[in-house]
Amino acid sequence: MNQAAFSFEIPRRVYTVSALTQEIRNALEPKFLDVWVMGEVSNFRAASSGHLYFTLKDDAAQLRIVCFRNQARYLKFKPQDGVSLTVRGRLSVYEARGEYQIVAEYLEPAGLGALQLAFEQLKQKLAAEGLFDPARRKPLPLLPSTVGVITSPTGAVIRDILRVLKRRYPNMNVLLYPARVQGEVAAGEIAEGIRYFNRNHSVDVLILARGGGSLEDLWPFNEEGLARAIVASEIPVISAVGHETDFTIADFVADLRAPTPSAAAEMVVGRKQEFEADLRQREHQLNQAMGLKLYERSQRLTVLAMHRVFQTMSGRLAEKLQRLDELGMALESAARARLGQSREHWLRASAGILRVDWRRVFDLKRARLVHIEVGIHAQLARTLAERRNLYTHLHALLRERSPLAILGRGYSITRDVSGKIVRDAGSVELETEITVRLARGELGAMVRSKKL
Repeated sequence: MNQAAFSFEIPRRVYTVSALTQEIRNALEPKFLDVWVMGEVSNFRAASSGHLYFTLKDDAAQLRIVCFRNQARYLKFKPQDGVSLTVRGRLSVYEARGEYQIVAEYLEPAGLGALQLAFEQLKQKLAAEGLFDPARRKPLPLLPSTVGVITSPTGAVIRDILRVLKRRYPNMNVLLYPARVQGEVAAGEIAEGIRYFNRNHSVDVLILARGGGSLEDLWPFNEEGLARAIVASEIPVISAVGHETDFTIADFVADLRAPTPSAAAEMVVGRKQEFEADLRQREHQLNQAMGLKLYERSQRLTVLAMHRVFQTMSGRLAEKLQRLDELGMALESAARARLGQSREHWLRASAGILRVDWRRVFDLKRARLVHIEVGIHAQLARTLAERRNLYTHLHALLRERSPLAILGRGYSITRDVSGKIVRDAGSVELETEITVRLARGELGAMVRSKKL
């Protein structure tokens, strides 16, 4: 039997690359329209268009993932190499390279919630920029006149804050900026409230307040835009979000964190009675300090008054005055003696008054007496004038040589901290305190420069 009668030829079908790829696409994509896959991220790349590209791998295989911009913008976190993700999407064939990939619709960190991962990523980023540094935090004012509160106007939070402020300081002014504290627009409204108060400079301190809630409820206070608005605020900001155990990014960048909104109100202002008591204590301390200073100055003045220069000058002046008194008394005694002698001569001469022309003699004696009296008065006047001139000269000389007179001509006496008189600029160090004695009062000074 002829074997050629049983031979047959199988028809060949030759695909083009595009056609085969299209066949594979048509076969695969309808079967995997909604698929979940888990693996480790590698080769992550964020394109300028906003699309995200990375590879999801395990120990034996790898799969390309693409997350387009429309889905990527809703992600709270940013995928990173080495992070384990669960991806939900649809299988797609990328014909240009003949590869299949997952077009991701949803990304979720494996073992860690998306919000928690986003929180940790933003926390690390802002901490690396130094925004959590305590050195950049502004202090709260001692007693603000106006407090700004950014929160919901209808919640219990604003009522709690107002109640505490009224109890502690009834005269406190409060300005409320109404803002939503939950939802997608909340972070933007709160940030705008911060910018509003900074533009108007109408408050002394700001409180960002919200009650407790889940991580999703508190998420507006974890937004990067709000964090940077808090950092940029020139007004001190207190973050009072949630309960004491709740922490947000706003807590880390704020100038002060309050465990609750009520506690924030207590931090803003102390009790009025406590403030008044503190003022009284400060007044008492100030009075004590002033009394001590006055006592020290009084003691210093006493020491100066007892200085040998002033004591010597006073003694010499008293000695001259005593000498002047002695000279005056001697002159007066001499004048009385001279008058007594003249009277005696007159008595002796009066014995022969009956034998002479007593009128003529009397006139002569009287003239002589007047002459003597005039001479005595003239001599007395000259002597007194000489003594007075001498006294005036001595008094002027003493005043001229007095240290106070020298100070009055613009000179001064400089002493170091030990009270020693400074005569040489080289003996005084820079940045040391000195005391300058003037004609009236003293000056405290600091040595800034010196010339030798």
